[in-house]
Amino acid sequence: MLEINKIKLDSPALRALRGAGVALALPLTNQGELVALVNIGPRNSEQEFSSDDRELLRKLAAHAAPAVRIALLLEAQRRETEERERIQQELQVAQLVQKTLLPSEIPDVPGYNLAWHYQPARAVGGDFYDFIALRDGKVALVIADVTDKGVPAALVMATTRATLRAACRDSVSPGEILGRANEYLCPDIPPKMFVTCFMAVLDTLSHTMVYANAGHDVPYMLRASDGQIGELRARGMPLGLFAGMPYEEKQLTMAEGDRILFYTDGLVEAHNRSRDMLGFGEVQNLIRAHGAGSGLIERLLAAQAEFTGPGWEQEDDTTLIVLERVAPQVIHEDRAMKADDWSRLAAFETTSEPGNEREVMRQVAGVIGELLPAKQLERLKTAVAEATMNAIEHGNNNRPELMVGVEVARSASQIAVRISDHGGGPAVPEPAVPDLDAKLAGLQSPRGWGSSSSRNWSMR
Repeated sequence: MLEINKIKLDSPALRALRGAGVALALPLTNQGELVALVNIGPRNSEQEFSSDDRELLRKLAAHAAPAVRIALLLEAQRRETEERERIQQELQVAQLVQKTLLPSEIPDVPGYNLAWHYQPARAVGGDFYDFIALRDGKVALVIADVTDKGVPAALVMATTRATLRAACRDSVSPGEILGRANEYLCPDIPPKMFVTCFMAVLDTLSHTMVYANAGHDVPYMLRASDGQIGELRARGMPLGLFAGMPYEEKQLTMAEGDRILFYTDGLVEAHNRSRDMLGFGEVQNLIRAHGAGSGLIERLLAAQAEFTGPGWEQEDDTTLIVLERVAPQVIHEDRAMKADDWSRLAAFETTSEPGNEREVMRQVAGVIGELLPAKQLERLKTAVAEATMNAIEHGNNNRPELMVGVEVARSASQIAVRISDHGGGPAVPEPAVPDLDAKLAGLQSPRGWGSSSSRNWSMR
């Protein structure tokens, strides 16, 4: 207990106490720690505090100190809880934002099966993947890994994704795209952070793939012809480290049955209890042993879980992408509508008059309804309208008395539409080289010619 007026010292704190009229300063201590300080003014009688007064104050301080300490601890706990809730809410928002930035549906890549898996080590992560539609039937596949984890890595991930997409507007060259992204990122990326990135541009018409690598883990390609595994190697520094870096491009051709695994280091660098690493060699063995068919991602994740053992805490973000070229599915006329596993949904006819293709397109879309995703349904409507228009104009020569037949059928995995006309006649001649000058001068129709007894399309 301190009597303020008897302390022969001068300090801002003492001057403040004296100015407030404090006569006694009673410290509250608990377990040797100062919990609070009780300031007591002079007695109303203006008499000195007696020894009994002082003893009473000491006893009150001894009883009050633990209660005050508990109250302070509860208040600190309440504030910590509120802070954790605030951080959790912010993480949920960040997780939602990141989720919207990543592809949520499998893109339509004609002639290819595509599957992926994404699992951040925390609420948000630095791994990301992307599929970007380019011009001329090309699609870009991107897989990347930002150093570090959590919110900082997620912020860099969002910036890198936007930068790569912006660079894709002006180029379909993966080396050029990575080079431009690197120039954008270098000035602003946080210290000690960088981005490894593998980018491939697939031409779905020629089945060629041009790729470039910015320091990312090398993808593996399993050749269907001999079962051998190759590495997709190309030289290039990670993004955001040094400006002016070149990125080597290489090219390959995918045959039917070939598959490629793109991955981040969360797969190969998973550790077991002995701190052994799953490793690149084991991943190659798993790819080779799995062979053809779907389910490679599930096999890799199961092997990782078996290797790490129960109770494993994920150390790093894990992203996997599997791209496989598949054989084209052709439905022959004799089998499309007659096989036991096909069921007819509708059959109708229309007269061969220009404009009726729109009504056929509308009816087919009404029959199919929600059997196809919206994007595929729009593509099918376009194909049906074009086929019907060809049947009216070229198959039936715009003769209203000749009917165009339409038949819609489905199996467990496919939908087929058959457009029939009365083309017949002689065999279809070999296509002639178009006379561009005559077409441009208006002397010939800008459209092609053709005749056919039936036209079939199927969509999986």
